[in-house]
Amino acid sequence: MFTKILVANRGEIALRIMRACHELGIQTVAVHSETDIDSLHVRFADEAVCIGPNPPGQSYLNLNRIISAAEITSAEAIHPGYGFLSENSEFAEAVVSCGIGWIGPSPSAIERMGNKSLAKEMMKQAGVPVIPGSDGAVSEEDEALAIAAEIGYPVIVKAAAGGGGRGMRVARDADDLANALLIARAEAESAFGNPAVYVEKYLPAPRHVEVQLLADTHGNVVHLGERECSIQRRHQKLIEESPCMGLAPQTRERLLSTAVQGAGAMGYTSAGTMEFLVQGNEFFFMEMNTRIQVEHPVTEMVTGRDLIKEMIAVAAGEALSFSQKDVRFVGHAIECRINAEDPVKDFMPCPGRVGFVHLPGGMGVRVDSHVYQGYNISPFYDSMIAKVICHGLSRDEAVRRMLRALEECVVDGVKSTIDFQKAILREPRFQQGELSTRFLEGYQWDGQTLTLQVPAEVR
Repeated sequence: MFTKILVANRGEIALRIMRACHELGIQTVAVHSETDIDSLHVRFADEAVCIGPNPPGQSYLNLNRIISAAEITSAEAIHPGYGFLSENSEFAEAVVSCGIGWIGPSPSAIERMGNKSLAKEMMKQAGVPVIPGSDGAVSEEDEALAIAAEIGYPVIVKAAAGGGGRGMRVARDADDLANALLIARAEAESAFGNPAVYVEKYLPAPRHVEVQLLADTHGNVVHLGERECSIQRRHQKLIEESPCMGLAPQTRERLLSTAVQGAGAMGYTSAGTMEFLVQGNEFFFMEMNTRIQVEHPVTEMVTGRDLIKEMIAVAAGEALSFSQKDVRFVGHAIECRINAEDPVKDFMPCPGRVGFVHLPGGMGVRVDSHVYQGYNISPFYDSMIAKVICHGLSRDEAVRRMLRALEECVVDGVKSTIDFQKAILREPRFQQGELSTRFLEGYQWDGQTLTLQVPAEVR
């Protein structure tokens, strides 16, 4: 096992990783930009190294400075968390080549799954259902038009090298498709440095369901159930829960076993999440995230398994501490991402100094946060304030517990999404589990009331 780990991240995920390390008796090294000198992940680490100015490109995205920090502190391994360099195969390869342990999947797995069209083809060969569409990237408009004519409109154009809604456009006819290709390519080039796009069938109102996987270097692959991630705005998740209430038992069994099959076929190791679109009893592979997910705590709440500790042990060459038959699912868990954003103004980030803070507690409530009174939310980084996770014996109890927790949550000084999250939780359609990735379309939020402007049958 490692004795010292550098955490190549910041905020709540850096704290989350450090907590796991300290419980394992492992020393931690924090890296930070100049503005993050007073951040909690710096205060709670055993050592800290400033790696540059505030812009991410000069600090948290500067792989040379991070590796140098690991070398000067004699850190034996690096955990990248999520975001920043966590899915950068070049960074992973550089870490490994320097003789430092990489707490994540292999660089080749990151590279293969990072190319969405290649990942889709690999999963197809492994027997995982994929959405009908192009075999790889499309380079010519005529090629895209021919594919769309074959699979039928509407279709969606997606960046081959990215995600998060960037480089993604829906086309409902041939004219739409020509414009979508131009826009998606430009966005993909700007966001990912790669203009390649692919075309696939657009599903009208699917659920976004993902499967949490863990695999070691001894050939063991297990799943820890699925998460429902359908409540989104602009393809960014707002609320996640486990299990997914919209899955029939037989569909769930097929989904989970298929995900394990896909990960095993590619020789995957470490934690990973396979994401699917689910329409009725059908499901289709969308992408695989080769890192720990923001929403991993809901899985930990229903299984009692520490995913970060398992990642560390696997990276150290150990076998998983449990087998599939040991995994037990208890109750229901929900996570709300609380961001310093103004939902009334199209979720505009609201950086600034935080005033009074009170984070919720009580039975079945977990809060992952790096925010404290006087903390300055920087405009350079993600606007997340906290993740509030609630567990109950039933979904109804988990929802009611989350509403109670959010009522207790106070973060003065900046605008936040707390009231917006509460409004979603109170919606009858949400409480009945009538979810899809288009759930929020047609709703308007005035800061107090969430109003459905478009009738459900039209949507």
